[in-house]
Amino acid sequence: MIRNAIVIDATDTVATLLRDLAKGETVAAGLGEEVVTFPALGDIPFGHKVALHDVAAGAHIVKYGEVIGVATAPIRKGEHVHVQNVASLRGRGDLATEKETIR
Repeated sequence: MIRNAIVIDATDTVATLLRDLAKGETVAAGLGEEVVTFPALGDIPFGHKVALHDVAAGAHIVKYGEVIGVATAPIRKGEHVHVQNVASLRGRGDLATEKETIR
């Protein structure tokens, strides 16, 4: 099967789409030789993220092996992962430590 989503690190909880996917289309996400397939639960645009498995509210979202945010609501496998269900943990002054604000 041709991959339409990419996974960079085995710890990733999301895959990044390589093209637009419509609700019901098969996500084919690959890491190395492994490819997992599952249906997209909604329309997801190119370059956006899709959940590789169910994610509980409050759990970290990992992309490219790095924590990029926290789930603000439960996210189902195949669901679009974006601002409607994730709070970013990057570039937020309200989360900066005193050491970071001194720079």
